[in-house]
Amino acid sequence: MSGEQDGPEGRLRRFATIWSRAIFPVTATSLTRPEFEQQLVPLARRLNNALRERVFDAAESQAVGAALIGTHCTDPEALSRTLDCVDAYLVLYCGGEGPREELLARSARIQHAMAAGFAQALRERTLAEQEAISRAALSARSAVAEALHASEARFRAVFHGAAIGIGIADLDGTVLEVNDALIRMFGGLEHQLRGRNVGEWTHPDDSPHVWKLYEELVRGEREHYRVEKAFYRPDGTVLWTNLTVSLLRDADGAPQYQLALMEDTTERRLLNLRLRYEATHDALTGLPNRTLFFERLEKALAAGAGARFGLCYLDLDGFKTVNDSLGHAAGDRLLVEVADRLQSCATAPGEMVARLGGDEFVALTTGPDTETEADELAGRIMNALAAPIRVDGRELTVRGSIGIVEGPAGERGAAEVLRSADITMYRAKSAGGNRYELADPEADARAITRHGLTTALPAALERGEFFIEYQPLVHLADGSVRGAEALVRWLHPQHGVIGPDRFIPLAEHTGLIVPLGRWVLAESVRQARLWEARTLDGVAVAGPLRVNVNLSPMQLNHPGLVSDTVDILEREGLEPGALCLEVTESALIGADDDLLKPLRRLAEMGVDIALDDFGTGYSNLANLRRLPVSVLKLDRSFTQGMQHFPADPVDLKIVEGIVALAHSLDLAVTVEGVETGAQADQLRELGCDTAQGWYYARPGPPDRLHELALADATG
Repeated sequence: MSGEQDGPEGRLRRFATIWSRAIFPVTATSLTRPEFEQQLVPLARRLNNALRERVFDAAESQAVGAALIGTHCTDPEALSRTLDCVDAYLVLYCGGEGPREELLARSARIQHAMAAGFAQALRERTLAEQEAISRAALSARSAVAEALHASEARFRAVFHGAAIGIGIADLDGTVLEVNDALIRMFGGLEHQLRGRNVGEWTHPDDSPHVWKLYEELVRGEREHYRVEKAFYRPDGTVLWTNLTVSLLRDADGAPQYQLALMEDTTERRLLNLRLRYEATHDALTGLPNRTLFFERLEKALAAGAGARFGLCYLDLDGFKTVNDSLGHAAGDRLLVEVADRLQSCATAPGEMVARLGGDEFVALTTGPDTETEADELAGRIMNALAAPIRVDGRELTVRGSIGIVEGPAGERGAAEVLRSADITMYRAKSAGGNRYELADPEADARAITRHGLTTALPAALERGEFFIEYQPLVHLADGSVRGAEALVRWLHPQHGVIGPDRFIPLAEHTGLIVPLGRWVLAESVRQARLWEARTLDGVAVAGPLRVNVNLSPMQLNHPGLVSDTVDILEREGLEPGALCLEVTESALIGADDDLLKPLRRLAEMGVDIALDDFGTGYSNLANLRRLPVSVLKLDRSFTQGMQHFPADPVDLKIVEGIVALAHSLDLAVTVEGVETGAQADQLRELGCDTAQGWYYARPGPPDRLHELALADATG
């Protein structure tokens, strides 16, 4: 028997028992409490299902709230006790072993939906009663004027037994009759209502048109009106009502009395205010949340001409470390203290602080002088965070990065302003943190474009938006074409052709460089095989054409580099000697044997390895002995002084020394960025082996390699 009580059904019935005991005293029913409990069991089961459903269905919980009205639980106290019971016991008895935080959040949503369903059903029932009472009152209006009218008994029964407050007054506003419900609403003293004038019941929250509607009604210009109105009770508390006032006419149609129907909405209003607060404030810190902040920001941005705003977007530096090392409870205490300090920084009119989520906060200031106020607000925030925060006996130093957006209202939307502040905040963070930066439209545009390109990269590779151009490599001694460097381009649907300097760093950051690099290698090897198969009529070529392909640092660390390269060469049928892989000098500085091992394996197969951008990485020239390279690609910065005659003698000596050292190590020397004939002549005299640059040809389609006439380039 105890097992049954401890099982899911037993716990559910225990919850129904607790629920029935809580609301039975305020329920108008002829049932006994056990009988009433049996009516609640199906409703408890529906709440249990709503708590456990994978997808939350608000309509189910609303239906439970509405069903309470059907069990005669019409007193607002019944709703309040129901919500307290659900809040305290639903997860405890029906939650099972589920995640507690998620179940508590689901329970809160169930309460909100139940309250909405209860309020809607109560309103529909009340309106139905009001209509019935109005019909009875109108049919009995002659009884008010003629005391002996035959229908007065029926009217009195409805009048005194109604659940809503009813009052009758003459056209001067003197209260003549009130029913028991109205007396209870105003504190239970009939003499404080009867004989008073309705004009005495003004309230500061009355809408301006309330008394205008009243005057029109007593003049006979309207038959009824409905408003939401507050009244002061004799004890000073406030009674909120839905008030409907109707005009009663005599047998000749002349205005004679006014009939007021009042529905007490005080508890409902307080519940709505509570739900509104919970929906617009952060549960941890009590600060306004993202929803309320956006409302305030949109209002500030919609202000008239001359209005300005300032927004400070704060993100704590290193907050994740606190969570990881001290735990989330300590992190929460830190956030509460930070929130208190931020709140103390924004106390002036037009200022507010909100928590967007996690460790992100925003501070808003409005007014005519936000250009200086936004900077001052950011400074106050930085100063407030300067003092250490004590958490669990430890003093934690809090740092933050702030992005500031300031400007006139009406020019941008809330989402755009917040995005600009977010971008600016990350700019401050990337600059070292613990600082604030002002928004820069150009920097915003670059960041937005960069973000757009980053998100578009994966799909671009799938859609085939990348293509390769080839820049010829020319043998300086005889002017013959020895091969070409493969240079990847992105044909973006909106931005047109984008160079690798803009998207390769993004591909490195996202990891897409590995599949992109594999595709470039495969396409380049396939093209080299096509060159090999064609007859190069009219072009001086010494030996097979070689294709140079760039490798990024991330590709060097990828375990599939060697196997991918071997598979591609074998699939296309290209000899390893027709492929040269270019690696930047900076990627190999301090490289250990594990990093060099894949390059050594490729070099042993016959693949040439070129050290690209040589001279920019400050590497030791003697260190070249341990690198598996066969080609040095001299950075263009060494040859810029050779564009005109006579060349810079210092540049000549440097290049001459590098070439001599490279040749002594059996390394070929390739020069990039050759733009003039003077450069080409000097480099030839210095013993450089191959060159590339605009002097010979710009990067272009692969077929153009066979059409280049290089006689003028060497003549």
